[in-house]
Amino acid sequence: MRFLGFSETALLIISLLETVRGLPTFVGKYGETIDVPCGEGKDKPEKLFLTKWKYTKADGSTGDLLKLSDKNLAIIPDVDYTGRVNLTQDLSLRITQTRLSDQKMYTCMLVAGEDILEYPVQVRILKTPSAPTITNQAKEMEIGKPTLLGECSTKDANPAANITWLKNNVPLMSDEKAIKITTTVQTDKTTGLASTSSKLEYTAVKEDLNAKFACAVKHSSLTADLVSTPVDFVINYPTEKVSLQVVAADVIKEGDNVTLKCKADGNPPPSSYSFHIKGKKVKVENSDSHTLTNVTRANTGEYKCSLVDNDAMAASVNITVMYLDITSITKGKVVKQLDESFEPTLFVNASGEPKVTWSKNNISLNSPPKFDKLKYSDSGVYECVVSMPGLFRKASFELIIQGAPVINKLSKKLSNTGNFKVLSCEAEGSPKPTVQWSINGTNATETPYVGGRVTHRITIIPTVNLTVNCTVSNELGQASKSLDVSTPEDSNDQTRVAVGVVIGVILAAVAIGLIYWIYMKRTRQGTWKTGEKEDGTTEESKKLEENQSQKAEV
Repeated sequence: MRFLGFSETALLIISLLETVRGLPTFVGKYGETIDVPCGEGKDKPEKLFLTKWKYTKADGSTGDLLKLSDKNLAIIPDVDYTGRVNLTQDLSLRITQTRLSDQKMYTCMLVAGEDILEYPVQVRILKTPSAPTITNQAKEMEIGKPTLLGECSTKDANPAANITWLKNNVPLMSDEKAIKITTTVQTDKTTGLASTSSKLEYTAVKEDLNAKFACAVKHSSLTADLVSTPVDFVINYPTEKVSLQVVAADVIKEGDNVTLKCKADGNPPPSSYSFHIKGKKVKVENSDSHTLTNVTRANTGEYKCSLVDNDAMAASVNITVMYLDITSITKGKVVKQLDESFEPTLFVNASGEPKVTWSKNNISLNSPPKFDKLKYSDSGVYECVVSMPGLFRKASFELIIQGAPVINKLSKKLSNTGNFKVLSCEAEGSPKPTVQWSINGTNATETPYVGGRVTHRITIIPTVNLTVNCTVSNELGQASKSLDVSTPEDSNDQTRVAVGVVIGVILAAVAIGLIYWIYMKRTRQGTWKTGEKEDGTTEESKKLEENQSQKAEV
């Protein structure tokens, strides 16, 4: 089974429509081979001895094409059909290389005995048109002015093709005002094929900017329209609005470059603009931009741009240049004395509300530094950071606290082995105090100087009881303390004596407590047995009577 293609289906539909109108019609395609049926759908008579095909001429007369008698086929010479006609096995008329001149009525005549049967068939030849093209395109259009947009053409069709104009794929209908469509059809004298052309005169509006125009060809041999390549056109219109754009960072700060960009909604856009800069008019040629370089706070204000020939067609914008200055702050090295009060100075000049943060030795502070009574530990490097969006400033100073040295603690400690003693001298002062001992020792060590404090240690093995001095000094003064140091043996004897005394005191206290407890126990037992009351306070007597009463009840 063979399935019909789209074109064959269309031809079949057309043929059926012609049949409905009364006269059987056969539709073929230009330049191809067709088989015109003889009495299609009807049985052929028996004892058929003659078959003849003839055609009707334009003047109504007929001409023979071929005839078959006793299986002998005779083709009648005809200048229009020479070498192009033949008879098929089912008695159909075959015509090759069809032409438009083949469109006529053909009659199949069958002779069987005394019966003569004739089957007329109207033949139509279709020719698919060429793809449409748009020529004579307008270079540009002007709003409100009718313009010949272009001419759409399609060639070599039968019957003539129809052309429809499209804008953004929507058909345009002629209203003889904004849209005017003129269609012409020309027939080739040689081939008889028709060529159709259509001109579109169009009055553009502003909304037509970037619109796509095309033309579509409709034809009975086509199942879908043939559509040309879409084209667009330059549409000119005057400027109605000017806008001014600032090309810069989100926050404009001193030292930045700021570009002013002027735009007009006309087409074509202006090639030059006027910029109004602080009361001065600056014209820029072949550009839409003007740049302010290295702006300062003095550049804050209103800026405008306009058309060169029309200052009233303008736009404006306000520019604010952000700035941040630390006008006064404590700097460098700041030397203060211990226990003094101190508060650093800070004055800021800014275009907005700045944020101020402080740190000491790279550690953030919760509040600005302020001291009612300075300590050595307050010494350090203080840094201030003042910031705004896109801006920040830094400043720092070093605070130095000075004071004459003092000895906070002078101590001694017996080693774990009991063979030597470790002496420690803890000093405080600034500049860093030096430590001197009145005796030479070994294993001298010193802790890091932090917060104005330092501890110096030496190891000694005293052979006699002695007094040791520790002296600390700096450029502001000195201090000294002494410490009695005994030999390790004396220290051991003293320790043993002290321990013995403590143990003796503890044993004596235990003995006295035990004797008192026995005495009190015996005394109370004798009193309970005799029922006599002890001499004592009234309260004690009452308590004794209550105890005896409780025992009696038991």
